Amino acid sequence: MEDAPDGPAPDEWVRGRRLGIDLGKARIGVAVCDPDGLLATPVATVRRDLKTAGEHIPADIQEIAETAREYDVVEIVVGLPVTLSGEEGPAAAHTRAWVQRFADHVSPTPVTLTDERMTTAVATRRLNEGGVRGKRKRSIVDQAAAVEILQQWLDRRRR
Repeated sequence: MEDAPDGPAPDEWVRGRRLGIDLGKARIGVAVCDPDGLLATPVATVRRDLKTAGEHIPADIQEIAETAREYDVVEIVVGLPVTLSGEEGPAAAHTRAWVQRFADHVSPTPVTLTDERMTTAVATRRLNEGGVRGKRKRSIVDQAAAVEILQQWLDRRRR
């Protein structure tokens, strides 16, 4: 697992799909990009498995790992929640702990953390602007946030 606020250097680019993940308290949004890394699209919302402990692999980790295999991803990008000032708090520590367990399960596929500041707010605003409301919005906002996380990471990579 590596922190990469701006991603790897351009000469390190490996063609292939990337998975974007927005880790929430109850749900996990998942997005994927095309092999050229131009456009992120929503894939799924996965319910968090907060009950599985110890040696057992939680169902959410298993499901996302299977999605990564289905899409034959070369890298997984997970949003790291930091404060507006860039500091890490309890949410970031929780994310780092989940990512460590997840990275162990999907190894050798690299897992990269990236700053996710404001991605859920941007995703919610875009859904509102698109006329998505109520229960339908709740069911897809996590996917939309995962799209924002992955798309921002891809855009920074191209710069």
